[in-house]
Amino acid sequence: MLYSLLPLRCAPSEAAEQGTQLLFGETFDILRVEGRWAELRNDADGQTGWADAKMVTELTGDEEKAYIALRAAATARVSIPMALVMSRNSGVTIPLVAGTLLTGYREEQGAGVFEVLGVTFMIDKGMVQTEPQKMSREALEKTLRFFLNAPYLWGGKGVLGMDCSGLTQIVMSLFGVSLLRNASEQVTQGRLIAGEEKGTPLKRALSKTLMNRAKTGDLAFFDHGDGKITHVGILLDKDTIVHCSGRVKVEKLSPKGIISSETNLLYKQGEITHTLHSIRRFA
Repeated sequence: MLYSLLPLRCAPSEAAEQGTQLLFGETFDILRVEGRWAELRNDADGQTGWADAKMVTELTGDEEKAYIALRAAATARVSIPMALVMSRNSGVTIPLVAGTLLTGYREEQGAGVFEVLGVTFMIDKGMVQTEPQKMSREALEKTLRFFLNAPYLWGGKGVLGMDCSGLTQIVMSLFGVSLLRNASEQVTQGRLIAGEEKGTPLKRALSKTLMNRAKTGDLAFFDHGDGKITHVGILLDKDTIVHCSGRVKVEKLSPKGIISSETNLLYKQGEITHTLHSIRRFA
């Protein structure tokens, strides 16, 4: 996929809601074609959705094998929320979002270079991390600082619009963690640190003793008291969370859940906005 971000919709219609997005260079299976719409399945996380068929190019068998092998070996990713790359072949520029994998990445004459299906792209090497970062509070805060205040967008995975699980999927990819797409899927991964497994409601709020097990980089999951996960965020420490709700923001976390840092039409400052269900470790 050679678009910056390709929306995958929940039905074959421009009016259908966006379920997720594909990043530049991601591969997918074409499940079926209906008129001007193609149903795709992302190879990276298994998420399916409908895309405008004119934005889809099918690879030959040899092209597919060679390119998938390159992606499997790649470790370099765009490390800032938005980077511009330029095709050396045509001079065309394309904006890429954080987490985009750069196949065949190398440095030439002080610039970053990568290859996609015979096209050579150039990128400022300062916008690239060549290997996954090691999780620490300093590294996580440095990564997240440019995401703060990014607006909420259902199904979004870019800094101009993202949802809660899009934020966790993209940010954690920079630390070498491959997450599924939605919060209800991400909660099936990693190792349970506190709370219950998906589908099992909490009988009572987590204790401070259980909360003390949490550390930087853990993911906190939230429900409506029924064990059905509806929200996720990344812990800076056991008392602080970064999540996307309205916008990407930092708020306090209590054993009961997220404490609102602001007053708006739904919540007053200090109220619980999301009920804590569980904490899981991935890094």
